[in-house]
Amino acid sequence: MSEFSKKLILEDGSEYYGYGFGADKEAVCEIVFNTSMAGYQEIVSDPSYTDQAIVMSYPLIGNYGITDEDFESKLLNLGGLIVREINDFPSNFRFTRTLSELLEDANVPGVYGVDTRKLVRSIRDFGSRKVLITDASTSLEDGLKKLSETELRRDQVARCSCKKRWYSRTSNPKYNVVAIDCGMKMNIVRELNAHGCNVTVVPYNTSAEEILRMNPDGLFISNGPGDPGDVPEVIETLKNLKGKLPMFGICLGHQLIALSYGAKTYKLKFGHRGGNHPVKDLETGRIEITSQNHSYAVDETTIEGTGLKVSHINLLDNTVEGLVSEDGRVFSVQYHPESAPGPQDSKYLFDRFIDKMKKID
Repeated sequence: MSEFSKKLILEDGSEYYGYGFGADKEAVCEIVFNTSMAGYQEIVSDPSYTDQAIVMSYPLIGNYGITDEDFESKLLNLGGLIVREINDFPSNFRFTRTLSELLEDANVPGVYGVDTRKLVRSIRDFGSRKVLITDASTSLEDGLKKLSETELRRDQVARCSCKKRWYSRTSNPKYNVVAIDCGMKMNIVRELNAHGCNVTVVPYNTSAEEILRMNPDGLFISNGPGDPGDVPEVIETLKNLKGKLPMFGICLGHQLIALSYGAKTYKLKFGHRGGNHPVKDLETGRIEITSQNHSYAVDETTIEGTGLKVSHINLLDNTVEGLVSEDGRVFSVQYHPESAPGPQDSKYLFDRFIDKMKKID
């Protein structure tokens, strides 16, 4: 095999060599890992990965190519993709282009040939941190200097959110839902449509007054990237809508609901990313296998007295995975019940949202 063409330099001085694919560019990102065995197209097109370099723990990526129908967002905002082996000759009758072609078109750098087992263990043991994706010839000294001089951006939601209101209508609708777009996955809109909801998607900084003028039956708060504390506009909107509408939040939306009620959030060591996290529903005792993608969690010690209670917990680390308000009209989960391609254990939560809206008919 030819000499390495790319390498990763981490803040601790460790270096990982590989070969480039996708866009030929240098980038500084936050490095994270994902344990999913499938769904790489949905992962790279998920806005929640904005500015992050994703390490796929599953060794072979790209084998079924890219299909036009499976995107979660029109824009690819991830910082980079790091894999053990890239397959640029997909075998799939649906594929229209390769993963390498997609990343090149989106100006996203990729690195393959990396020892991803070692890299994932490093992230697990020492946490997520900054990484430089660069040419193999870059010296460690120069790389560490670039890392120290580069501040990671904190405006991810503003960049991912839609810039104006848009609509997704369905036949024979029963309910009208307003969805606050903080970096929303398209499968959420598809699920709401499939459950008989017309959806009005609005930018993240839409005011409570403007939302109420739309006369919705319910409010949805989407997933998205970054620290929930960086979007005070959404927190203020939710405070002003408390008690006025049924609300359902997913991922970042879950964290924002918690903050609007007075709870606090904190950053996890390496986050939760993958389609294999066991979560327990405390009301039913049922265990769900869930899809997750987040760096922050709700601090359980700050929930008492807020009007919220814990509804779900993560069985791997006992973090908060769900909340419900005392009046039952507001609920949220940290994971993704709309997950595509799966698992499908948590789709009942969309039925629960419909039930909340039914009670105010």
